[in-house]
Amino acid sequence: MTSLFRTASFVVVLLLGAACTRTAETPVDSAAAAVPAIPYGANAPASGTFTHDGVTLYYETYGDGPPLLLVHGNGTSIGVMAAQIEFFEKHYKVIAMDSRDHGRSADSDGPITYEKMTDDLAALIDHLKLDSVDVIGWSDGGIEALLLGVRHPTKVRKIVSMAANLNPSSDAFYPESEELIRMMIASTPDSVKNTPEGKRAQKVAGMMVKEPNIAPKLLEQITAPTLVLAGDHDVVRTEHTVAIFRHLQKAQLAILPNSTHMVAFDDPELFNTTVVRFLSTPFTKKDRIADLMTSYEKLLAGMPK
Repeated sequence: MTSLFRTASFVVVLLLGAACTRTAETPVDSAAAAVPAIPYGANAPASGTFTHDGVTLYYETYGDGPPLLLVHGNGTSIGVMAAQIEFFEKHYKVIAMDSRDHGRSADSDGPITYEKMTDDLAALIDHLKLDSVDVIGWSDGGIEALLLGVRHPTKVRKIVSMAANLNPSSDAFYPESEELIRMMIASTPDSVKNTPEGKRAQKVAGMMVKEPNIAPKLLEQITAPTLVLAGDHDVVRTEHTVAIFRHLQKAQLAILPNSTHMVAFDDPELFNTTVVRFLSTPFTKKDRIADLMTSYEKLLAGMPK
């Protein structure tokens, strides 16, 4: 329980955008924690803004090539995907935006929803005069990536959805995950809640206990090839991730070994290489039996007589 309280406190600090100092109790891989040479998320030369639905939205672009949209998770911003930007900008035009009520984007009136954030992404694609993009979404960003395929199918070529959930219930989250979310909200002191930063963080974190509310059958509308990812020690139940995979027309599934919800940060090499193989390879839908037998026959044909 003590470690869970520490984790909750850390996440609250992260949500509020305050500096967080690591201690000896929280070791971290030095490569994963390396500070990027470019200040992703605060890089004026790469930045731009536009307005959609009355909200001014901040984005950055890097590299040349096919357009690739990166979507961050709850309470964070562009900078948390620095390892993905650095990796993919070598071969793609990488586009990353701070969601409404996050990072350098403006606050919105009324409740924040995944549908509104998804429509913001579609508006960004239009603003940049792009026909369609590949999209990588992490956590809340994974939810938005799936909804982009539902709500704006012509704007999406391939989807990568990391650790998404379709609802905020115990069907989607492990009990300790639900407890963490509750503690994130409850442990914030009133003195912080009443600041502009605190109000923003409470609004964003509070969304997680009410949303999303996506019917699994809705995913069957997605026509874009989709890679569904999660860590084998994720906060999202493995069976929930598998259910998402099973409701998609054209999907591949990867449960990343010895990994948590933070694998994109903790082990960017594993995450990025898994994703780039999917994005760069033509999608083929495997047949459980026919493809097995084809390979088995080739295997037998190649064996010594």
